[in-house]
Formats: sequence, C-alpha cells, structure tokens
Amino acid sequence: MAFTTINLSSYPKLAINNNGFSASQLFRSSFLPSKSFLGPSSFSVGPLSFTVDHRPQFNGSRWSSTAFRCFSLKSELSGSVDGHGSNGSSAERVVVLVIGGGGREHALCYALQRSPTCDAVFCAPGNSGISASGNATCIPDLDITSSSAVISFCRKWGVGLVVVGPEAPLVSGLANDLVMAGIPTFGPSAEAAALEGSKNFMKTICDKYGIPTAKYQTFSDASAAKQYIKEQGAPIVIKADGLAAGKGVTVAMTLEEACEAVDSMLVEGAFGSAGCRIVVEEFLEGEEASFFALVDGENAIPLESAQDHKRVGDGDTGPNTGGMGAYHLHQS
Repeated sequence: MAFTTINLSSYPKLAINNNGFSASQLFRSSFLPSKSFLGPSSFSVGPLSFTVDHRPQFNGSRWSSTAFRCFSLKSELSGSVDGHGSNGSSAERVVVLVIGGGGREHALCYALQRSPTCDAVFCAPGNSGISASGNATCIPDLDITSSSAVISFCRKWGVGLVVVGPEAPLVSGLANDLVMAGIPTFGPSAEAAALEGSKNFMKTICDKYGIPTAKYQTFSDASAAKQYIKEQGAPIVIKADGLAAGKGVTVAMTLEEACEAVDSMLVEGAFGSAGCRIVVEEFLEGEEASFFALVDGENAIPLESAQDHKRVGDGDTGPNTGGMGAYHLHQS
C-alpha cells in the first residue's frame, strides 16, 4: 500500500520517547513533516504535539531499520501526551488488533508485540506462522469483511487500536466504520484507499494534479483496447482496474501477449469485477519502488522505501505475482 493515512483523534494515551511512538515501534526518530526539512519545527497529530529538529548527518551511518531518513537528515523528537506523564511514562497499555493474514501482518505483529505500551496483539485471520511464533493470538473465525463483526470483537476484548493491512477491507470502508464507532484505527479511509482500489481513479488524480505518470487509456471494450494496443505497439502494460491481489498486471512484450491479456480480463473474466475495466499503459523500463509516508492532510512523515520481488522467475522473468517478499533499498 503506497498511500496511508493515520487517524489518532481519539487515541488513548500513547507513550512517546526519543524513539517516537513506542506504542508500535514502527516509527522511529526520523519524523519529518513535509513543511520543514531543516531546523526546528512543530506539528500535532490528534492530541499529540511534537517538536522536531532536523540536522544534517553526513557520517554515512545506516538508515534506521524501521524509518526512512529522508535526505540523510537526523531528527530529534520530543513529545507530550495531554498530561499523562513525562514522555508517556505512565501511559496505559493498549490491546491491538491487526487485520490481515500475510507476511506484512506478521511483521506488524512482530513489532507491535515488542512495544512496552502494547498489552496484547490479536491478528485476524492471521496465519500459522504468526500463531507458531507467538507474536499474536490469531482469530481465524473473525469475518474481516464485516465491519460490525470487527467492531463487536473490539468492544468485547477492549481493543484500543486496529491496524488494517489488506487493501480490500480498506477499500470497502472498514477504517471509516471503525472510526465512526470510536475505535482508533491505523489505515486509510475508503476514499483514500480508492487510489489503490482503482488504477483508473489513480490515473485521473495524476492527470488532474499534474503528477507524472505513464501514458495510458482505459477500456471496457476488448476490440477498442486491442486497436489501441496495435497503434501503440509492444512492449505495453495491461492492468485490471480493480484489486486483483497483486496479480492483475501483464507486462506484454509482444502484441499477441497483450491481446491475450485483454481477452483474459475483459472477455473471460479472469479477475471478475476487478477486470471488467482495464488500463492499457505505456511500458516504462527501469527500477520500481514503493515509497511510504504517513499523512493526515497537512503533514507527511516519510518512512521506508521498499521493492517487491514481483516476477515469478529468476532474473525478473515470467508473470507478476502478488509479491514474494520485499527488500529495503538501503543506502549508505
């Protein structure tokens, strides 16, 4: 997920120390508001207020394993939490529910469980690896497609924070419903998640605001799509518009392969409703990476960049997968 928002408007007593939000240990000392890159600056997230002093660091030290040090800047963070102790030392411990069951959620559970302000971690549905590791208590029977079921679980077990991983429940509005129910939630609203849920929507946003993006056209008719492909030539990229678990993209090196992808999506319905509309996109050669940031509409806090192992074969060959692991683009 490349676009993420955080809602902390009703967050109960988060602990702050020199390493950032110790309630998750996912945020370290490189908070960097978008409005100020050098010198001291202040900003607030819900009830939390921060003062950040960004100072150049040229000693070539490694990046933090859980935070992106933008422009090699070292940040010093101090914070206060509405009178609940100095640097959150008396903050109460929080029960956390992680939504999802993949490697991403295992990593989240691993970090959250090690927080001194985390009382317990549930993961729904979770997986056998998470369960065996003891990083969380898995709840395989919780229906994460049902907001009412998730809300009921949170109220029954006193969950103080929900962290939503997968795109599908975010697009369907799980974060919206949790926030409306007064349950602090980490994850974008359905409106923001539409950037991931529809490639055509994301492209129109890029067009509207002048964000550079590959040349493209959107189609729901197979014949029209094939005609456009013949005009543009190969290589060319065919994408299912909706969510397809990371598998809805074909990088076609020949016209024949491109037309087969069009038929698979628009005629044969390989991806169901997610593929009833496709985006035919210019082929761009080079490295692809995801850059992550926390945003609240006014501030942007950069985190890590990462790169997926996407193609199924060695040497970046074969069809795209949903991702078979990822690595951080470390720089010295």
